[in-house]
Amino acid sequence: MGRINGEILTDEGFRRGQVSFEKNDVSFCVSDVVSQGSNRNFLIVPTLVNSHTHIGDCFIRDEKRFLPRDVKKLVKPPDGLKHKLLREASDDKIIEGMVKAVDVMKKNGISCFLDFRENGVKGVSLFRKALNKTTGVYPLVLSRPDQLRFNIEEIGLLLKNSDGIGISGVSDWCYSDLEKITRLTRKEKKIFALHASEVIREDNDKILDLKPSFLVHMNKATESDLLRVEQENIPVVVCPRSNAFFNIETNFKLFKKTGVKLMLGTDNCMLYPPSIIDEIKYVLHKTKMFSLEELLKMVTFMPRKVLNLKSYMWGSKLDEGYVVLEKKTLKPVFYVVKKNRC
Repeated sequence: MGRINGEILTDEGFRRGQVSFEKNDVSFCVSDVVSQGSNRNFLIVPTLVNSHTHIGDCFIRDEKRFLPRDVKKLVKPPDGLKHKLLREASDDKIIEGMVKAVDVMKKNGISCFLDFRENGVKGVSLFRKALNKTTGVYPLVLSRPDQLRFNIEEIGLLLKNSDGIGISGVSDWCYSDLEKITRLTRKEKKIFALHASEVIREDNDKILDLKPSFLVHMNKATESDLLRVEQENIPVVVCPRSNAFFNIETNFKLFKKTGVKLMLGTDNCMLYPPSIIDEIKYVLHKTKMFSLEELLKMVTFMPRKVLNLKSYMWGSKLDEGYVVLEKKTLKPVFYVVKKNRC
């Protein structure tokens, strides 16, 4: 029987413990007593959650194109370069890129991801076709209308075929259309999320009046903006590597000061592979505001709570399991599927 000693991440913090395994018989034990002489240079954490991706644009990275470091020119709908390339690409090319992205996530310890899916109903269909070609990662797809306008039939189809709606931002839309979308989304008890204050500060009252499940970015939010976000218990997903590509600062100091609940995402796949571990290492390199334990909770326990995914209960949507990381490098070593506890 194999055995790994290390530090197991719990909701209360790291505890010493061990994982034992023999073929399909796996158990883990959180205890102050561990086997003598065993290697303890491992972190044993719940499988990871990538809380913000756009895997539909993964094919663009493979083409090695020059990408402008300007949000409006590259990703702003409907005329950003990304959207132009999505319209021109074949379905097979987009699907192939998405399959590659999911495979990267599997190899990096990710068992669940939240994707903002462009291109309306067709975009969701391509996403589903891609996921049928690979297994092992649970997806939550947040669809968006094909055009920046409200169409009740389209929204109905999107909500029927996805886990909710994820839009680009209030500044891109007629606000009354967004209000209609959120009403329908809440009626169906699905997720509504949006990018907010990414490049410029947007109207925080309008953003929060939409009652989002979570927000993405909030780089340009003020302290008072974030305090209200925290008071209303709305989490924020930050994507530091993507922000840095556009020379936008992620305000870690202000996030820490205001106590906003944070999750981590990797954002556009055309910029960087969707490895959430690489995102953690980037944050550790850039700032001392958050410890490794805090960052690991942002990709394990926090998204599970926000999305109502149970960490340790059989029958949950999210696979019950752990990923073993090398303590020094954070390199994923392998998955452990929990069968028994001691």
